[in-house]
Amino acid sequence: MQPLKLPGPKARELIERDARVVSISYPRGYPFVMDHGQGCRVWDVDGNAFLDFAAGIAVNSTGHSHPKVVKAIQEQAEKFIHISSDFYHTKWIELAEALDRIAPFKEDAVSFVTNSGTESIETAIKLARFTTRRSQFIGFLGGFHGRTMGAVTFTASKANYHRGFFPLMNGVVHAPYPDAYHPILASRPGEDYGETVVRYIEEEILGRILPADEVAGILIEPIQGEGGYIVPTPGFFPALRKLCDKYGILLIADEVQAGMGRTGKWWSIENFGVEPDIFCSAKGIASGVPLGAMVARKSLVTWPRGAHGNTYGGNPLACVAALATIDLIENGYMQNAAEVGAFALQRLQEMAQRHPSIGQARGIGLMIGVEFVSDQQLHTPDPKLRDRVVDLAFERGLLTLGCGKSVIRISPPLCMTKDEMEEGLAIFEEAITLAEAE
Repeated sequence: MQPLKLPGPKARELIERDARVVSISYPRGYPFVMDHGQGCRVWDVDGNAFLDFAAGIAVNSTGHSHPKVVKAIQEQAEKFIHISSDFYHTKWIELAEALDRIAPFKEDAVSFVTNSGTESIETAIKLARFTTRRSQFIGFLGGFHGRTMGAVTFTASKANYHRGFFPLMNGVVHAPYPDAYHPILASRPGEDYGETVVRYIEEEILGRILPADEVAGILIEPIQGEGGYIVPTPGFFPALRKLCDKYGILLIADEVQAGMGRTGKWWSIENFGVEPDIFCSAKGIASGVPLGAMVARKSLVTWPRGAHGNTYGGNPLACVAALATIDLIENGYMQNAAEVGAFALQRLQEMAQRHPSIGQARGIGLMIGVEFVSDQQLHTPDPKLRDRVVDLAFERGLLTLGCGKSVIRISPPLCMTKDEMEEGLAIFEEAITLAEAE
């Protein structure tokens, strides 16, 4: 495939204008300047077409500008756009009822809606402290939970997220994530690596650093996103749930990237047979309209009126977009994510047999990570080759995003067909072949 001439003249002009007035802190990947999108395809301002394997960081769950979502937003905008969280409206109540219905625990659920994932995490931190009357937390290396001060304290995927911002929030200790491909703890004979991690938490963190009766919660991504699309080992979550129950610690699931049907279930933690006490959602919840939610067991939500709030909470445009999104995911897209995701993972694992640079292809549903290595035996990350594959794929009309040290995430809209997946994987393999040859 002949590479596109990127960026085009209109894109170059806009990028130059952007550089003069937009904060340089935004981590721009490559010079893609979007004009419009439909389904799993997008076009830049110069008319170049791309297949989208990134979905705006797993946000555009129903594809770009799904007609049902667009219509819901338009109809609501004609009625009212904002009233503030000081008052009530029907669509907010309906969304809370929907979140209660699909929550990954049997107990009734109460939600607090926000504008983003990081705000949902902040809400969970505050609720956990208030409810338990404890102040300490455990997070995980490789985790990404946002960039506001509490959330970024839990974030441990890149040191750069902390540089220049110390002191961070007090009271967070990090444990290794159960990444069996890159283990940093020694397992006992017959011990699942996830069980090893939980044993480390109990013996070393609770035994040496944090008194268990002062730990409010353990915050974890059931499948790590920014950290490298890492799926924990089967023994991990049952052991972690047992540990939390033993010491009265709240299990808080960050479902911001992995939730909303992406793994073929509403919430990624459902793949591991345990229930959280609190979970946080955002990204794919409203098909691109800014919305997040912290959802907790009703028995935990005991804080009084005014203890926590926000101006834009329950924004009607976001609520109707979320309701349309939930309907679309429930009636086809969640099953499609499971089927197309399994198809893609099989293709990628076959591809790995042809390419020595692919160390591992892993994932569940349409949350798949492809890790690039320079040494198959040592699993040595190869970030330079990964970055080159991203650039070569872009030049050939495929949008991808990296994560972890040397992983490319495949997180397209949940409406992606097998034919579209095949088309994207063909471009992806061509980019890998070229990068390996270089």
